[in-house]
Formats: sequence, structure tokens, C-alpha cells
Amino acid sequence: MRRVPAQIAARLPAAAELFAERGLENTKVEDVATATGVPKATLYYYFAGKEEILAFLLQDTLQQMADEVAIAVQAPDSAANRLAAVVQAQLRVMGDQPAVCRALMENLGHAGRMPEIAGAVNDAYYTPVQELLDEGVRDGSLRATEDPATTAMVLFGAVTMSALAYLATGRPLSPEGLSPSILTVVLDGLRPAGSAT
Repeated sequence: MRRVPAQIAARLPAAAELFAERGLENTKVEDVATATGVPKATLYYYFAGKEEILAFLLQDTLQQMADEVAIAVQAPDSAANRLAAVVQAQLRVMGDQPAVCRALMENLGHAGRMPEIAGAVNDAYYTPVQELLDEGVRDGSLRATEDPATTAMVLFGAVTMSALAYLATGRPLSPEGLSPSILTVVLDGLRPAGSAT
């Protein structure tokens, strides 16, 4: 895939709406061209097909998440508080990109480049969260888990599925509204015994 100019990338979320509503198989590149205002020939210049457009949208969202997670991870606070900020960052990005998230849910098996996307999730989320879990053990704000890598995946999955449940029903996703419930379960399960919440 060629480097996509910002002015074209800014129009592509309209394609996510189509993919979410119709599914990837029932959406034609012509439909994407009409919805985005990007000529069909231009779309084919940058993308091999609609699967690549969906993959681009997912990767773009993951990059936004990586940027937000990096800010949360680098804040000067306890690991537990930074982990809470990571959850809020993930919810914020998903709330800002509801059509992309719904398209992901609808078309996950059809998104090309799944290994590449899985690698992006690892870099954007799993690795920094694993490091936070280790830091939390050292600073006493989190307890040790048997497998930090799996714990990071479980956290990502819990936040993702909670957010998708909101988005699938058309409810607005509010990080401030949803994160306390998630954080209560996560942090109560990860804090050391006898620790204050």
C-alpha cells in the first residue's frame, strides 16, 4: 500500500460507515468512492481493494491508540493510575472512531493484513501495558500476575468488548461513564490484598 495523503485519509472514515452498515462483502469500491468523494481510480492507486481500505482504517485507529497510550504510560504517576489512564485512552479513541470500531466488529475476518494489525496491537497496547504491570509490582500499586502478557490481552479484550457493546447498540461511548466499571473490576483484581482503592 502506498503512503496515503492526509486529505484522502481524512475522507476515509465515511467508508467505515459503509463497512459497518453493509459489511465488506456487500460494499463495492464504487460505493466507497461515492461516500468519501475520493475518485475510484484514486482509491485503486492507493489501495488494492476494499480490504486494504478497512485495514488502513484499523491501522490508523491503532496508531491513534498507540499515541494516546504512550502519553498515559509516560505520565508521572503510580502504575495503577497510569493503567487507569490507558483504559480511558483506549475508550476515548474508540469513542472518537465509532464507525471504524463497528466495521471491525462486523468484518474482522475480512480485514486484510491481520498479522500486521495484530503486531500493531502488540506494539500499541500489549507491550506498554505489560511494562506497566511490571512497574506496578515494583511500586506496590499492582500485584504480580502469573502471565503479564495474557493479562494485557485480557485487559485489551475487556475494554474493547465493553466499548463495542455500547457502539453496537448505538449508545454514545463515554470514557468517563464506562471506565469506572471496567477499572473497578480490573484494579480490584490487580491491587495487592489490603490496598486502598
